[in-house]
Amino acid sequence: MTIRDLEPKLIWEQFDDITKVPRPSKKEGKIIEWLVAFAQKHGFDYQTDETGNVVMRKAATPGFEDRPAVILQSHMDMVCEKNSNVEFDFENDPIETWIDGEWVKAKGTTLGADCGIGMAAALAVLLDNSLEHPAIEALFTVDEETGLTGAFGLGEGMLTGKYLVNLDSEDEGELFIGCAGGIDTVATMGYESEEIPEDYAFVRLEIGDLLGGHSGDDIDKGRANSNKLLARFLYNAIDKFQVALAEFDGGNLRNAIPREAFAVVGVPAAEKEDFEERYLEFGQMMMEEFKHTEPRMRFAVSDVEVAPTKVMSNDDMCYLLLALVGLPNGVLGMSFAMPGLVETSSNLASVKFDLDNQEIKVTTSQRSSVESAKLYAAQTIESVFYLAGFDVEHSDGYPGWAPNPESKLLTESVECYRKLFGTEPKVRAIHAGLECGLFLEKYPHLEMVSFGPTLRGVHSPDERLEISTVDKFWKLLVELLRVIK
Repeated sequence: MTIRDLEPKLIWEQFDDITKVPRPSKKEGKIIEWLVAFAQKHGFDYQTDETGNVVMRKAATPGFEDRPAVILQSHMDMVCEKNSNVEFDFENDPIETWIDGEWVKAKGTTLGADCGIGMAAALAVLLDNSLEHPAIEALFTVDEETGLTGAFGLGEGMLTGKYLVNLDSEDEGELFIGCAGGIDTVATMGYESEEIPEDYAFVRLEIGDLLGGHSGDDIDKGRANSNKLLARFLYNAIDKFQVALAEFDGGNLRNAIPREAFAVVGVPAAEKEDFEERYLEFGQMMMEEFKHTEPRMRFAVSDVEVAPTKVMSNDDMCYLLLALVGLPNGVLGMSFAMPGLVETSSNLASVKFDLDNQEIKVTTSQRSSVESAKLYAAQTIESVFYLAGFDVEHSDGYPGWAPNPESKLLTESVECYRKLFGTEPKVRAIHAGLECGLFLEKYPHLEMVSFGPTLRGVHSPDERLEISTVDKFWKLLVELLRVIK
């Protein structure tokens, strides 16, 4: 059985087609071409803008012409993460999906159900002529994952609807009416190099198989950050060994909790065995510390086949480790307005060495549903970096989406869910960033709600989509389109 055999068939067929089209963030050319070809093939009116966003339009069905248009919104890009032992080219290779019991997964890579399944639902609505609905505007935005570029650059006149249904949520049975705003803080530091002392032995320290996940949705799950763990060990090691650091690399994406990290480290040859034992002992201690949240955590040490020719100066190494250990990371505050919601957080996303230019780049991401708290979180990160001698830059950031519990769209969504499934949906805000806040800036009249099927392990190769929830997601969307007035 393949995913094309699953029900509801129409949405799964669209999702299968989407997984075959490469669509990394900032490299959406192929999926844009595919969407335009889809619109042309099926005779849908469509429009693109300079940013790369695509909107397709379908007229209201008979009897629904006087109802306001509904916007079905999803983003076309996907997070591209793979296991280190997997050979995969995200710019050219199709995602390999497979069915594992109640879940759809990908083989060693992210699945792209975020937000491929939302795209598939919008396309299925356009194709299904048996549905009753007002005029539909299906909006597909670019580069949501790494900068909300599509939402920032949405062209004039792309939308006319009153209601917007965002199809980018990941928990069936939950309706989202608010989201966090975010800002990225990136620090760079040039470093001096030194000759390697005599009689030094080099090893590669590695941390892997962490769960990682979405730096918004999963930040409160107590998962380990590979960059933090590696820095923590090295910080302790500089007091016990004459450590020389040649390289440190961990994490990739600003919105993913880093799952892997490695460092190339030298110590006096006579202390190499003791150093390795201390590292593995530290690994055992971390496995105990995170035993409830990191079942597969792995620590490894191996010899370096080709020793480096230079290492960081001792002072610069100390400044780097002081910064990495001192940076706030994880949940910084919980919401009192919506109990259980993370209000403010930060993610130490990636640490990269540019060996040729002798420069270090550290990327972090701050989120908050309170604008002033978001800015303060970025300032705390900035302060630590400045004390360590880094240069610091902040992104423009993006606004949150303030909840509107009085929204008619929300009322209708709750009633539809109750009628279809005989239970109350949860109404909540999400700590992840959605594009809705930016849409609201451009179109203040919009009423918005976000829902979707259940996804887990998003932004990691563990990403999976719960099959049974796709049917409920589809039924809710179809019914909402039928009743919204």
